Amino acid sequence: MDLFDAVQQSGRGVPEASANAPLAVRMRPSTLGELVGQSHLLGAGSPLQRLIGDDAPATSVIMWGPPGTGKTTLAYLVAGSRRFVELSAVTAGVKDVRAIIADSKRRIATGERETVLFIDEIHRFTRSQQDSLLPAVENRWVTLIGATTENPSFSVVGPLLSRSLLLTLKPLSDTDIGALIDRALTDERGLAATVAIDDGARDHIIRVAGADARKALTLLESVADAAQRAGGVVTTELTEQTMDAALVAYDKSGDQHYDVISAFIKSVRGSDPDAALHYLARMVVAGEDPRFIARRLVILAAEDVGMADPQALVIAQAGADAVSFIGMPEGRIVLGEVTTYLATAPKSNRSYLAMDAAIADVKAGKAGVVPTHLRDAHYSGAERIGHGKGYQYSHDAPHGVAAQEYLPDSLTGSRYYVPTEHGNERAVSERLARIRQMLGRDE
Repeated sequence: MDLFDAVQQSGRGVPEASANAPLAVRMRPSTLGELVGQSHLLGAGSPLQRLIGDDAPATSVIMWGPPGTGKTTLAYLVAGSRRFVELSAVTAGVKDVRAIIADSKRRIATGERETVLFIDEIHRFTRSQQDSLLPAVENRWVTLIGATTENPSFSVVGPLLSRSLLLTLKPLSDTDIGALIDRALTDERGLAATVAIDDGARDHIIRVAGADARKALTLLESVADAAQRAGGVVTTELTEQTMDAALVAYDKSGDQHYDVISAFIKSVRGSDPDAALHYLARMVVAGEDPRFIARRLVILAAEDVGMADPQALVIAQAGADAVSFIGMPEGRIVLGEVTTYLATAPKSNRSYLAMDAAIADVKAGKAGVVPTHLRDAHYSGAERIGHGKGYQYSHDAPHGVAAQEYLPDSLTGSRYYVPTEHGNERAVSERLARIRQMLGRDE
């Protein structure tokens, strides 16, 4: 048996798992009918339906979706009875890919069908590694199935993407995860009705799993093992103890979702880092989408910290990028740092209020005519109609401030931005007062 025979699929569909394999592996759907979720890919005549079957065309596929949504299962189903080789982009290199391609070409020469090469986390391949796949995909020496949790528009090279069918997998719903748990509890491949589960424990597993089927089944297997030694019922209390995490009253689509995020934002705005971290912890433990939390922090940085500490927006955006890049559980560290920074930063909402006041004037019809000296003077004929005439270049003026009117005549004297004395805005306030004097706008 060579290196690749060890990961070759034997027979049609998903290979049968051994009795001691993890529950998530034993419960892997063996047919499309068992697949939960992804209904948008499963309709009659859908691209996915056309890919499955011994007479299906040799079409390479990129599958994009969150963890635990069925990418590996779909790869097995697409492969059918063809030889299936699985690589992880984390550990494999160009040498491994070339060996598989060469082996597939030899098999094609003897009348066999091409090998299905499944590369998990293909976004981790470098550009040159991805480029090495192009001739094989172009000539159909292999059928490539790449799985990625990252947007392929940014993580997969264009030539490879253009030669492949892109399938976008959606996050599983709580109903989907619940159905998987229920099936695993009764199915002979799973727990075969050896344990029961109460509603609180079931709901907790669903929340903690966070739309990840593999994680949900792994958690279920862990608590079921404990339950079999303690009476045969997976209870809420046993689930808490086994998972080493408190059961948080939190509904990601209900009142608790809105109440906790509201308390979180108000605690950061109120400069209470301890309360803010408490509510952040509740969301993290309950499996809230970390990107949702990061987005709210970016908004808060601009709305509530503002010019009192302009660095806050930079840090919040960097935090959002970092969370998106590294994911969870490490993302909690980033969210904690951004939260404590914003909670302890000086606060000002004056930029936010100024923007809304300016928008209100525009909506009220106070736009006014752009002053002639500020109009575009770069096109032919602009000078003839007076555009730009009298404009003073600010960098030629003392202190870089030219005394001229910038607002439309109908809004002369309007004040939108009025800085506070908090943090950086104290210095901004002093500078703005001097600027307005130089502009001849003494208050």
